[in-house]
Amino acid sequence: MWIATVAGVVLVLAALWDLFHTLWNPSGQGPICRLFMRLVWRTSKHVHARAGRLSGPVTLVIVILTWVVLVVVGCALIYWPHVPEAFSYSPGLMPEERGNLLDALYLSAVALVTLGLGDIVPTAGWLQLLVPLEALLGFALLTAAVSWVLQVYPALTRRRSLALRLDALRRAGTAEALPHLDRSAASGLLGELADGVGKVYVDLVQYSETYFFRDSGARTTLAVTVPYALELAEVAEASTVEDVRHGGRTLAEVLADLAEVLDDQFLHTGADTAGVLAAYKDDQSLPS
Repeated sequence: MWIATVAGVVLVLAALWDLFHTLWNPSGQGPICRLFMRLVWRTSKHVHARAGRLSGPVTLVIVILTWVVLVVVGCALIYWPHVPEAFSYSPGLMPEERGNLLDALYLSAVALVTLGLGDIVPTAGWLQLLVPLEALLGFALLTAAVSWVLQVYPALTRRRSLALRLDALRRAGTAEALPHLDRSAASGLLGELADGVGKVYVDLVQYSETYFFRDSGARTTLAVTVPYALELAEVAEASTVEDVRHGGRTLAEVLADLAEVLDDQFLHTGADTAGVLAAYKDDQSLPS
């Protein structure tokens, strides 16, 4: 009885701990989430490109299902030692023939998804409190899953928008034209790019799981286009106009911050900004 109860409590707490650190810790990621993210990411490098681009969404589904399974199994282990004597069964179920783990799993699953079928109901006082708490936890899991998606996809949109902007600037030959642009236009462009890179940096710190989402084309893949931002920063830093030089230095510093978080959390190369960005591109690439 005690072994099952303790094991159940541990599983439920593990799910809650991972959920808290993944969704509400501003700079953290739960160990279960991190494990699955890295496993799916490494596996995706050995599959076709089309399947590899699904690594991020697939991992979200796997992690959410893992949270659900941990809570269902954990609560079932808590209920199991008390089945059937602490529960009331509807007519025809014959409690004397019940009492297995399957009944506990069934009760836990029904409680978590808030179905409330009523064929098996607790009679012990503490269980009458625990079963509704599991239903409340199930509602919280659903809300957490939806909020996670709502957090991740806007961050991906900002990253893809920046990548598309950099690709357009590259195709327009902006690096060659930058020394000849009006000082206000050049400094304004550099400031906008620095702001865009800064937003991607913040998103990566707060939602590190976005790293494991690949984009569908080179034009919207930041790992492919962000080296051009570094090229623009270098051109601007060589300008004779102070405003442009300052904009170039600002952009270079923000890119260095982005490279630092990429290297600390994912790449571990120890290289400079250009080297980290090159490693970032290699890590995001897939076999054709």
